[in-house]
Amino acid sequence: QGEYSGTIRTGDNDVKLGMQVISEGGNKLAWVAYIGGLPGDGWDGNPPLRGTGEANGSTALLKGDTGQGEIKNGSLVISHDGNTRLGDLAKVVRISDTMGRKPPEGAIVLFDGSTADHFENGMMDDAKLLMPGATSKEKFSSFEMHLEFMLSFMPNARGQARSNSGCYMQGRYEVQMLDSFGLTGENNECGGIYETRKPNLNMCFPPLSWQTYDVEYHAATFDTAGKKTADAWLTVKHNGVLIHEKVKLPRATRAAPLAEGPEDGPIYLQNHCGDPLRYRNIWVKPIAG
Repeated sequence: QGEYSGTIRTGDNDVKLGMQVISEGGNKLAWVAYIGGLPGDGWDGNPPLRGTGEANGSTALLKGDTGQGEIKNGSLVISHDGNTRLGDLAKVVRISDTMGRKPPEGAIVLFDGSTADHFENGMMDDAKLLMPGATSKEKFSSFEMHLEFMLSFMPNARGQARSNSGCYMQGRYEVQMLDSFGLTGENNECGGIYETRKPNLNMCFPPLSWQTYDVEYHAATFDTAGKKTADAWLTVKHNGVLIHEKVKLPRATRAAPLAEGPEDGPIYLQNHCGDPLRYRNIWVKPIAG
């Protein structure tokens, strides 16, 4: 499982190709091929090619309508029929360019691995990583936030059972977390604003990779009678790539801890049916609305 990138020869042209190989339990694999490169690294935006494969020890064979791929020694060899070699793709491990981002002046550090005391129900595991199901004691209006998370490897699970969690702005609006590696990128998948808007791009890295969310959130406004006068909105970068830009949030997420209102609210990290997930390096900087 993982990401591969390189160049293949098609006719008289060299074409950059990115591929994602997904474990589906047992020896079963799925794959997705992107012309131009991986999402966020050159993909031309046209519908990707998809297929299946099978692992056999340290090697794997991927099958497609017009060719095949063989994974061996960290390389993915693309061919027409197993004989006509088109090119080699190298396995790559991408790291978000906002990984390890330091809190700016005025930021509140909610979690740095030293204590979980900034959260109600905050618990750390043996590696001093924050566990899901935590609600910040501090409450916020508009803010900038940085958060790092790791999805668990759950190859036998499917859909919303595959390392599911979410980060709720003010306890009201959820940006989903889910092992969506290689999926189409929907509003209930990683980076989606749950039931409101899918991400511009599915930037989910493979499970067990550290990933980043960088959020600019502006709270909804209300008049003195408590009537909403403007929707909340947010901008999100997932692994350093813009996936939402000034998206309005017309309502609170279904089953959110808090209903819409003028009061400040917490950062809530959802515990979804006990799905394993871990967080680190979380800070919030209050900003003017």
